[in-house]
Amino acid sequence: MVSDPVPVNVAVPAVVKQPPPLNDDDCRRLDLIRRFGTMGSLLLAFGALGAGASPVYNPLPSVPVLGLFARMLGVSLALALLGMGMIISSWLLLGRFAHPGRPRLISRAQLNRTLLMWGTPLIFVMPLFSKDVYSYLAQSSIVSRGLDPYELGPGQALGQDDPLVRGVSNMWRDTPAPYGPLFLYLGHLLNSVTGNHVITGVLMQRLLAIAGIALFVWALPRLARRFGVQPVTALWFGAANPLVLFHLVAGVHNEALAIGLMMAGFEIALRYLPRPGDPPLASLRKEWTFVLLGVAVITLGAAVKLPALVAAAFVGVTVTRRWGGGIPRFFAVGFLFVATAGVTMAIACFGTGLGFGWVGALDTPSLVRSWMSPISELGNLGGILGITLGLGNHTTAVLEIFTLLGYVTAALITVKLLWDSLSGRRSVMTGLGASLAAWLILHPAMQPWYLLFPAIPLAASLAGTKRFRNLATLGCAVAAVLLPPTGSTFTGRTYVLVFAYIAAIVVLLVMLFFLNRKVPILPRKVTGVAPTQGPGDITTSNP
Repeated sequence: MVSDPVPVNVAVPAVVKQPPPLNDDDCRRLDLIRRFGTMGSLLLAFGALGAGASPVYNPLPSVPVLGLFARMLGVSLALALLGMGMIISSWLLLGRFAHPGRPRLISRAQLNRTLLMWGTPLIFVMPLFSKDVYSYLAQSSIVSRGLDPYELGPGQALGQDDPLVRGVSNMWRDTPAPYGPLFLYLGHLLNSVTGNHVITGVLMQRLLAIAGIALFVWALPRLARRFGVQPVTALWFGAANPLVLFHLVAGVHNEALAIGLMMAGFEIALRYLPRPGDPPLASLRKEWTFVLLGVAVITLGAAVKLPALVAAAFVGVTVTRRWGGGIPRFFAVGFLFVATAGVTMAIACFGTGLGFGWVGALDTPSLVRSWMSPISELGNLGGILGITLGLGNHTTAVLEIFTLLGYVTAALITVKLLWDSLSGRRSVMTGLGASLAAWLILHPAMQPWYLLFPAIPLAASLAGTKRFRNLATLGCAVAAVLLPPTGSTFTGRTYVLVFAYIAAIVVLLVMLFFLNRKVPILPRKVTGVAPTQGPGDITTSNP
């Protein structure tokens, strides 16, 4: 593996050309879209005061003026839903300025400024869409007390009356933590600063999520350029995505850190690998140093959430093709990567003092039978058929069978994608995104924010293709509204949710009507424009 690399017959990715900047008319429209989205973020932030996933010990009701939102659930919910609709609409309109077929594209600076304008109001709000952050706080506190979070649930370790436990959903109070040791150790360090203060703890966890977002915002445009996609197009779909704003910034999910480390590790690993047609590098030592460093960073992402480890396999494909391709070389590279990942994970597990107990708790999220998961729905359907046929209620057993079949199917899909990437029929980044989609969509606890694991890698390889962009944009827009801001189902009070949705939709349509006068929402036919850039799976191959 230290000999000269063998040339491989691979297609060269399309050269990404920098188009001219937006003209004055485009900038005026962009400014309107920005302000519309910022107004939506502010409305979502105010709505979160009453309709967010607030802690049990909520100080807001006693605060003058702000306490009104906490006492008017219907109004707060309608405001939050209206804000969500405005952000989604603004993102869709912003996509026109990031469309790779336009003669003039939004600049990186303009897109970054837009992302800051939309995301900043959501940094200081109550958690939205989920109460998982309270579990993070409680499980990290277990580590701070020297107990094992992989053996004890928050209620058992801290007591049911502990302030950090009171915000944890009932079903998670007595279950072990399913998260990797790196994440819980970082949470322990944050808890050493915030103690049992819930609000401050949530803000610190959000800073950790923002650090993860910053990592993939750094890596995404660099990877996109390598795979022949306009960086601003990839950033628009991957970073300005409403799922990122709703579930990583406002929802404070640790997927942000896992995805950030995964994407940063991928970029580090490929940083000094020459692309097809590039001259060979003079320093193989630097090349291998960064490859192994990238694998180590990806492994740290897996020490937050395990799916990030899939990226290491596709880095292995890249390195194998760099050195001539073939199954024997792939296994040789794989052996080196497994050793690197094993050492890194051992350091993470034993260095934090938490060991490998998290491996046995990985199936904890499967306790949730998500209605969004095809596997869960098939399990429920099997149980209903059993009851109907008089065979008894075997829903749990049927679900276990379908869960196993889902994992086997995802594994087979991953093997097929690795083979396609190794043979040059598919780019490694596309293979990574599709593989992660298979693993997470076929998980019984599928949630909207899980879609970001495949969506962000795919943004770096397929965001330039029209078919993917249209389908994925529609999918993300729909997924962004599947959960209400409170994270609850409103059992027994469904009418509150229905009325809030109706009010938000009516007001949003009126606002879009007036916005359409300044920023036409219906697409206009553009002539004389370069064809849409779409590298695809065959022409966009990694070395």
